Amino acid sequence: MPRTREVGTLWIGGPLSWMEQLCLKSFVDKGQKITLFSYEDIPNVPEGVIRRDGREIIDTDDFIKYEQKNSYALFADWFRLHMIHQNPGMIWIDTDVYCHRPMDYDGDYVFGFELPGEQRVNNAVLGMPADSNLLKQMLEFTDDRYSIAPFLPKKRQAEMQKKADKGRPVHISEQPWGVWGPMMVTYYVHKLGLQDKVQPLNAFYPITFRDRTKFMRQASIAEGLITEDTTALHLWASNKRQLGNLHDGLPPKGSYLKKLVREHDIMPALAPIKGRGYTTFDGALIDHLDLKEVTSVADIAGTARSFVLALHHKFDCDIYLVNTNRRAKFKGEDQPWLAPYITFLTENEVDPDRIKVIRSEADLRAVDVLCNLQGFGHRWRTQFLETFLKRCVHSDTRIFMDVRKGSGAFPFLKPFGTNIPIATREEDEVSVTRICVFPKPPEVEEDDASWDQIAAGLAGENGWYRPGPNGHSFLFMPRDPDTLVVTFDNLDIAMTKREDRRPWGYSFIEDQGWSMLGVLAGGWTWYREPWVCDQFDDLKASGFFKQFKRVVFYGASMGGYAACAFSPAAPGCDVVAISPQSTVDKSVVPWETRYKVVWDRDFTGPYGDAAEVSKSARRVSILYDPYEPLDAQHAARFIHPNVQHLRAPLLGHRLGSSLNQMGILSPIILGALNGTLTSEEFYRMLRKRRDFPRYQRELFNRAVEKGHTSLAKMLGEFILNQNPNRAVRLGMKALG
Repeated sequence: MPRTREVGTLWIGGPLSWMEQLCLKSFVDKGQKITLFSYEDIPNVPEGVIRRDGREIIDTDDFIKYEQKNSYALFADWFRLHMIHQNPGMIWIDTDVYCHRPMDYDGDYVFGFELPGEQRVNNAVLGMPADSNLLKQMLEFTDDRYSIAPFLPKKRQAEMQKKADKGRPVHISEQPWGVWGPMMVTYYVHKLGLQDKVQPLNAFYPITFRDRTKFMRQASIAEGLITEDTTALHLWASNKRQLGNLHDGLPPKGSYLKKLVREHDIMPALAPIKGRGYTTFDGALIDHLDLKEVTSVADIAGTARSFVLALHHKFDCDIYLVNTNRRAKFKGEDQPWLAPYITFLTENEVDPDRIKVIRSEADLRAVDVLCNLQGFGHRWRTQFLETFLKRCVHSDTRIFMDVRKGSGAFPFLKPFGTNIPIATREEDEVSVTRICVFPKPPEVEEDDASWDQIAAGLAGENGWYRPGPNGHSFLFMPRDPDTLVVTFDNLDIAMTKREDRRPWGYSFIEDQGWSMLGVLAGGWTWYREPWVCDQFDDLKASGFFKQFKRVVFYGASMGGYAACAFSPAAPGCDVVAISPQSTVDKSVVPWETRYKVVWDRDFTGPYGDAAEVSKSARRVSILYDPYEPLDAQHAARFIHPNVQHLRAPLLGHRLGSSLNQMGILSPIILGALNGTLTSEEFYRMLRKRRDFPRYQRELFNRAVEKGHTSLAKMLGEFILNQNPNRAVRLGMKALG
């Protein structure tokens, strides 16, 4: 009697693309139980897919791959055999196999011919008895990573034998593609006479590898080849290369793939095809962005449209297309790339009102992400990039660009900030490196006061200012002899994003009459500068903090880390930290994937692990969003009795900005700084979030993600009656 069984698969390689999301979700939607094994957290697995740790099957960190193609398919070939052996009845499917209809085969052998002629057996769909001779022999064969397969061409076998005789056997990773895959399965199926167990071509491979691009043509072409015998349909991940090179990593309009993503409610722009083998596509850049919020993105070369589209759909940001030429001049005519770029965006659900064309230098503005792919420093002369670095960059901007060896871009960029290489490729025998730039503040004009001058003026006769290396500094402003507030800020932000060029909270703290010690970092350093530690040691030893009855350390994100980490300099102080990191030491928090710029810093010592050393404080108030996974994991590391966890759901990492927009940041911080803020009072004030558009959007999205469609529609109608929330409006449109 036919039976529908569980299927299983494996994913190695970070977030899923829309193709894997589509295939996994198709099994859920068609009612076939599916388990995804993995060795790391995957952030975008469709709802309904069962998750299991790959170490249940093979406990290893040795993920062997076909080196020639840079593919983990080799490890997957090995893994699937052990999965079937340890999970009797489970059928393996590759992550590029789509559920056309559930597999209800009665027999335990489930695999199919992949080419006409009934010879070659593919293993993209693979099922067999856990105790079968077929599985036993393949497991034995794969135990030896230097074995010489009897099914390889005789000449190749002879060459491998010669190397083995000389003590240089060929490792499996250097052997031909499929040697543990289709070639091996085909050999043993025929050797054991199991050809009658193999499903015909139409079962899984009605569209063969040779015809795989038909999935990207008009939907009717593929539909004409799929038959009633088709169940698990192989979509061929090899199509990713053409999708990335020719279609911006998205399913082509009118194609069979486009039809499928619509049928299963997958949004490709949020998970574009990011790479294939050694080739990476622009959409992959979104995995290298460490910002939690993006309000604007600009493209100055017209070549980053898949990345820009992904940013827009993830962050709902504005898009600026800069109509400039290779010499950074703004001419009257539009650049040739502009019109097709806009068409591409609007065809992929970007509201035209969110697209702004910059046609003059005067209209340039600072943005959160600046795209310069294949532009200045690559195809065009580097020096003309200066205009955009001065006009489009603030201290939090991330710049993505390509640098051609010999262009002079690296020395040119050095005064502007720090860069991190992402990938390197060869073009016409010349190396091109894709980088992300973390900027330093722009040079101030000659008639503008420097920070040294500003700080000295703020300190006055009774205070003091200590400049340190690499832009770090301490500024003390004495007022109330009883209360001192120590704030941690970024000098870049103070000088480039605040009109008054004051440390964070300056006016607020001045209004309360409290004394203030401003500690400023010279960039994104997490204050891991030995000089900073020395200053706190000196202040502690001199009794500086003891002269005050009450000392409060305050900071957000990087500053929140510092407020907690340096609190041992003033034992018994109070700490207020918004969305802090507990540390960025990868050996302690290997799950922290943000802030690559500081991964090489030393986070040890008495001011190192903030979650541990802050136990000397009287009280540590941690404000964070529990639905921001990384922030929540950091907050969970603060476990000492002096910790007060204050949860602000669905308001994001930049929690302070959200609270400020709601008009409750000042009373919350004031209460925290003067010691009167209780949990009850915090949550009472936090009720205002119910009318906050960001909170409403996140709440609506969570209802949709959880499958609570009716609830989401009711909530969406309620929100839209209050305000024209664009994200909710689009979400309601998608719900139908």
